[in-house]
Amino acid sequence: MPIYEYRCPNGHLFELFQRMGEAAPDVCEVCGEGPLERVLYPVAVHFKGSGFYSTDYGRGSRKRDESKDGAEPKKTDKPEKPEKKEKAAEA
Repeated sequence: MPIYEYRCPNGHLFELFQRMGEAAPDVCEVCGEGPLERVLYPVAVHFKGSGFYSTDYGRGSRKRDESKDGAEPKKTDKPEKPEKKEKAAEA
């Protein structure tokens, strides 16, 4: 259940812990005046993690644009790694 904040015409602020479907109060709890208006505050948004900037605005956007044009990605020839020889343990 959310906490709503209301303001009366005289400037009193108070909070109510009520259900979303519940009706708003008619009069102020402090002075008894009405009508009340619900006070709205901006929501804080935090983009956390490593994916937001690097996937949406980083260098990767050029790679995605090239692939959309139908250009094939460049393949580089890597030399094969020689097999590692395991040494037999002498006991």
